[in-house]
Amino acid sequence: MLKTIIEHRTIRKYNSKAVSEDILNKILEAGYRASTTGNMQVYSIIVSKTEENRKKLWEIHFKQDMILQAPLLLTFCADFNRFNKWCRQRDAEPGYDNFLSFYTASIDALIASQNVALAAESFGLGICYLGTTTYQADKLIDFFNLPQGVIPVTTLVVGYPDENPGLVDRLPAYGIVHEEKYRDYSKEDIDKIYKLKESLPETAELLKINNLPNLAQIFTKNRYTKKDNVHFSKVFLKAITEQGFMNNE
Repeated sequence: MLKTIIEHRTIRKYNSKAVSEDILNKILEAGYRASTTGNMQVYSIIVSKTEENRKKLWEIHFKQDMILQAPLLLTFCADFNRFNKWCRQRDAEPGYDNFLSFYTASIDALIASQNVALAAESFGLGICYLGTTTYQADKLIDFFNLPQGVIPVTTLVVGYPDENPGLVDRLPAYGIVHEEKYRDYSKEDIDKIYKLKESLPETAELLKINNLPNLAQIFTKNRYTKKDNVHFSKVFLKAITEQGFMNNE
């Protein structure tokens, strides 16, 4: 398992080979055996396999071609709907219509998704997380007919790889791990932590393509702009509110 974790590669090109029901069921079981808050399992997993539905989801997820290539799309939802119904059927009035409950359910869903990702990779499958799930939450709510108390938080593309990319760079341990208490970063620390990433040939190529002087500006000016972040924050907060997770009383 450690080898699977350390050798993780995000796959963006897939062949059309089907994933057997046996393997699918095993990787899904890995998901619902994950750690969960209070053993409540306040999440759901929606499996999309048909070409018709994947084409519609391709449209929603900004037309990323891997969605059409891979045979599986797994959408992980924060889900208090099921738990709330169980509580009410047992004369126990739930109090889970608030932001904390949304956050709790989102954590559960994300832990389950990572278990699924690791299990899939252990069977030789490739995976890719789709950040567009939160950007397009309102459209996904409509597409999946999600009731109150349910909201999508992440999506996994799953299938057999049609590429073998190299390992992606990661920040060094001293840039991430803190002993006992948080140690804030000096200017020298920042330079040291990002030195390798900034010196990669891939980074030099990105600077040419984007016509920008450094990698940080690629993130702030082109990839994840403030304008987009504010816009999609409003969209997602509206979706969270309309799905019944923002009661402050």
